[in-house]
Order: sequence, then C-alpha cells, then structure tokens
Amino acid sequence: MKTLPFLFTFTFCLLTVSAQKAPYVIFNAKGKKVSYKKMLKNLEQKDMVLFGELHNNPIAHWLQYELTSDLHASRPLILGAEMVEADNQDELDAYLAGTIDYKALDSTARLWNNHKTDYAPLVDFAKDNQLVFVASNVPRRYASMVYKGGFEALDTLSVEEKAWIAPLPITFDPDLPGYQNILKMMGDHGSPTLVMAQAIKDATMAHFILKNYTDGSLFVHYNGAYHSNNYEGILWYLQLQRPDLQYGTISTVTQENVHQLEAENKGLADFIICVDSNMTTTY
Repeated sequence: MKTLPFLFTFTFCLLTVSAQKAPYVIFNAKGKKVSYKKMLKNLEQKDMVLFGELHNNPIAHWLQYELTSDLHASRPLILGAEMVEADNQDELDAYLAGTIDYKALDSTARLWNNHKTDYAPLVDFAKDNQLVFVASNVPRRYASMVYKGGFEALDTLSVEEKAWIAPLPITFDPDLPGYQNILKMMGDHGSPTLVMAQAIKDATMAHFILKNYTDGSLFVHYNGAYHSNNYEGILWYLQLQRPDLQYGTISTVTQENVHQLEAENKGLADFIICVDSNMTTTY
C-alpha cells in the first residue's frame, strides 16, 4: 500500500511536466530533438559557428548570449556579427577598448535600431572578456551599388573603399538554391542584381571572418538565418577558401507546434532552434 502514494505523486509530476508549454525546442538537422548540452558539446569541437537568428526573436538573442558564455568557458573565442558594418570597425574597437562610451558608439557607428536590446549584451561580453569582435558586414551603400549596377559597380571604388568588401572579383554562383529562392520570393521584384547584393554580403562576411580567425580559436558569428541556412551563403564562401576547417551552423525558425519540426525546416542547419510562433518579438 505504501507504493500507491508514490505512484500517485510520480504520475502527477509526470503529467504536470508534460503539460508545460515550451517556448522553444532544439532539433538536429534530421528533426530529432536534442538537448542544449548536446548542442554545446558538439559546437565546442568546431573552428567556426554561424548562429543564424531571426533578428527580432528574443529566444535567439538569449541563446546567443548563453551559448557564447558557455563556449567561452572551454575555448578561446573570437566574435563577429552581420549587425555591424566593416567600416565601423574602428568605432567598435574604440568602444571595446573603453576609449569611447556607448553613447559615442551609437552616435558614430551605424548601429541597428535594436542594438541596445539585442546585440549590446554580446558586444559587452566581448568587452568584459577582452575578446575581438569583428564588424563583418559590407557597408550597405556598397550592397546598394551592387543592386543597382551589379558587381561591376564595385570597380569604381577607391583602394581605401575596397578594404571594406571582399576582394574583387567576387566569386558567384547564381544557381545556389538559396539565391534562386530569393528570386522566387520576390516575384516580379526579383532581379539578378538583387541576388548579387545578397552575395556581396555573404562574401564580405566570410572574408572578414577568415581575416580575423586564428588557428586554435573558435569564431562565433551572429547573422540572419538566411545568410547560412541550408549550408549556403556565408558558409559557401567560407568553405570555398578554407575547406579544412570544421564548421557548425544554427538556424532559428518559428512554428505553432514546437514539438515536431516541420519538413520545410529540416536540414536548414546542424541545429535548429524552433520557437513558439506566439513568442513576443523585440520589435
């Protein structure tokens, strides 16, 4: 008879746990649920990790910070992000060194509107731990030039300006599924130069990641998920130059049901963070 209270308590606890609503679940590329700890152990072994986010998703931003902190406990890190453009590296370095404050950084660098809530914690982590933080993205004015005139428009840049983009000429494969999908999504508004504008971002981010990478370190890069989904985008350019390195990728998606990964979200990355679509956004 003594076992009856125990069984009742165990069953009640099991039902209570199973009834909990989960804000997110992590899956591997095949759609199998994995723990955060397993993802961490896997990524600890890599040379580079591309953390693909949804820019306004608080779960992605929180996990970026948590993963960075946990990886820092076991590996020397280099950080970098799409959200700061390459020609603002000097201003970012000054902030990291403590020679300017946040107000000065905000007034001199082209920070995203959600920087203070979503990316400042990552930059401050680098500052507090004396880590390099790479401003990896192409200055938007150059991406705009490519959209209007193709890669050839970049030939008009000065030597100084060319320092903020990937070396010319830009290797480009317009038939990559990710680039082709952009054209499909944009419909009549799509154009070959639109895809080139995406490619110059991917190529430039890969360029500055590799330029700042040092052997034995782990480079964690934060970018929009589309820039690394399906092992394309930034990763395609990285592997083109350094196929010898070990890469890990993360993507972020939203679903109504987070407990089973939808078919269209399988294979996006090594690890897929599936967030409840009812989750609040940061903007």
